[in-house]
Amino acid sequence: MTRQSDTDYFYDLLDRLAEAVGGPRSLSDPTTRAGWPSHGVYFFFEEGERRANGQPRVVRVGTHALTGTSRTTLRSRLSQHRGNAGGRNPGGGNHRGSIFRLHVGAALINRGDIACLPLDAWLSSPRPEFRSEEQAAERMVSGCIRSMPVLCLGVPNRPDGTSDRGVIESFAIALLSMATGGADKPSSGWLGLHANSPAVARSGLWNVRHVEEAYDPAVLEVMAAHVSSHL
Repeated sequence: MTRQSDTDYFYDLLDRLAEAVGGPRSLSDPTTRAGWPSHGVYFFFEEGERRANGQPRVVRVGTHALTGTSRTTLRSRLSQHRGNAGGRNPGGGNHRGSIFRLHVGAALINRGDIACLPLDAWLSSPRPEFRSEEQAAERMVSGCIRSMPVLCLGVPNRPDGTSDRGVIESFAIALLSMATGGADKPSSGWLGLHANSPAVARSGLWNVRHVEEAYDPAVLEVMAAHVSSHL
């Protein structure tokens, strides 16, 4: 097996999952929550990002609750990325509670889409003098992330509290990362190329952890078993 064939098999598994669950969903749709598994791994796609064969390219992989004591659910983690549905700043969010939001916001600032907020203010602790500008930036980040379709693979806990979530997440990131020779390059217009973290631009993913690691092809069968549970 080659990295290309492993990558093709990975995307074949995602296609099977998408067919079983009705396809990727939008975080902008409030009814999406009803269809999410309580525990799992998520895969984000992004408009304009395609593989050489035309398939949508995964741009971020993530999960949650990697310790036995964590109570975080997949739904709550995706909600942190999505941002506020209501409240005092509808459409806003908290990029200090979501590394995904932090990376996207930094890239928007670096590209010039958010001219009202300096990068150091976005990357630092809250600064009262930039409160309104930061709220506006959070709304822009929410709009960007909500436009990205997301596909969720249910990966429940075992009776002892362990799971395959961390294994599947780290495997998928390592497999797809351009930093170590991944098969699918980002487009020349991909927002992540403006990210403040070099690891994002180098990997072609909105991820930093695991992008420099080797992948274990045996995890494909672990992932396949969980995909089969949806069929």
